Amino acid sequence: MGMTMAEKIIAAAAGVESVKPGDIHTVEVDRLMSNDGTTHLTIDMFHNNIKNPKIADVSKLVWVVDHNVPSDSPKTAASHKKMRDFAKKHGITFYEGKGVCHQIMMEHHVRPGELIFGADSHTCAYGALGAFGTGVGCTDYLYAMVTGKSWVLVPETLRFNLSGSLPKGVYARDLILTIIGQIGANGANYKAMEFGGEGLAALTMSDRIAICNLCVEAGAKTALMEADDTALAYLKEHGREPKHVFSSDADAVFAKEYDIDLSFIKPVVAKPHFVDQVVDAKECAGIKIDEAFLGSCNNGRLEDLRVGAEILKGHKVHPLVRFLVVPASNTVYRQALEEGLLDIFMEAGAIVMNANCSVCWGSCQGVIGEGETLISTGTRNFKGRAGHADSYVYLASAATVTASAIQGEITTADRIS
Repeated sequence: MGMTMAEKIIAAAAGVESVKPGDIHTVEVDRLMSNDGTTHLTIDMFHNNIKNPKIADVSKLVWVVDHNVPSDSPKTAASHKKMRDFAKKHGITFYEGKGVCHQIMMEHHVRPGELIFGADSHTCAYGALGAFGTGVGCTDYLYAMVTGKSWVLVPETLRFNLSGSLPKGVYARDLILTIIGQIGANGANYKAMEFGGEGLAALTMSDRIAICNLCVEAGAKTALMEADDTALAYLKEHGREPKHVFSSDADAVFAKEYDIDLSFIKPVVAKPHFVDQVVDAKECAGIKIDEAFLGSCNNGRLEDLRVGAEILKGHKVHPLVRFLVVPASNTVYRQALEEGLLDIFMEAGAIVMNANCSVCWGSCQGVIGEGETLISTGTRNFKGRAGHADSYVYLASAATVTASAIQGEITTADRIS
């Protein structure tokens, strides 16, 4: 019987010929990413809970300070110092103030065919390059860090067959929110979400990262796309070679298959307080907003900033709206600067921030107050995600977020003249 992409990557990492859903295998982890959300806890456990602490292979570790940067309090500063000092002492690849962890990983580290653990739930973004990325907690991260190995329960795979292409004014963000709305927040629990079909070729790398990144919001263990010509060209551009290039066998068994014609996707919005509360964006038209956010590991890349700047050009941000524009990495920031995109945002009244997680994380920059409403390209809209417990977060594409920032209420880009 054939294997899916997820099964092939696990089999390679386990050093066995084949695996099947439900099997548990010991695997060699290719790469381990952690950020300032929890790394200080991992360091404490390393010192306090291991008899003879050591790192199995320091070359596999990548640590990123991105969630609260610059630090927002003495407590955060102490946490960052602990992470910084440990990384320097042990020679760990370390980024601080360079961008969001997943964007950094895609730009500099991820290779097709790798099995990657990240101490962050959106590690599934790496599937855009055909890697098995999955989020883990501190304990699992620490075990892999000191042994180089871990265990994986082989997931079933949901297959999404894409056809056609997205209409003008509709984006990958609309596609993945639509899928999450269709299958539900638990629709892919501990499953791999695999995307393929001729429609995949119509999607850019930025599109693919956005899609894979949000799959965890449907409960997915990981997300995967075949490393086709587009992915391999991106890899070459960034100076890397694949570990393996896998695709699912013709006789691979999927738990379920979905056929999705991209041409039928429309602009959508995920309403508070759940990511699967997805409706046609027009159903939310007229809802007043206090803040808009364009950024995050999901939608802070150059393509997203181009979309926002094109809509904003010649307009002003509504006087009662704070519009935060936050590039996903310093590389994106510099590219946007060179293209004049940041000038457009600033001249229109937007606030351009340093590359970081910002209000998507909701603990430092731009947090919203009681009763306030945010429309965001961030990853989540849970109650209290972006600030006060009695606030409201709507999720949408870069286009819808920008258009709403102009109008002062939720609207779509086609309503901006």
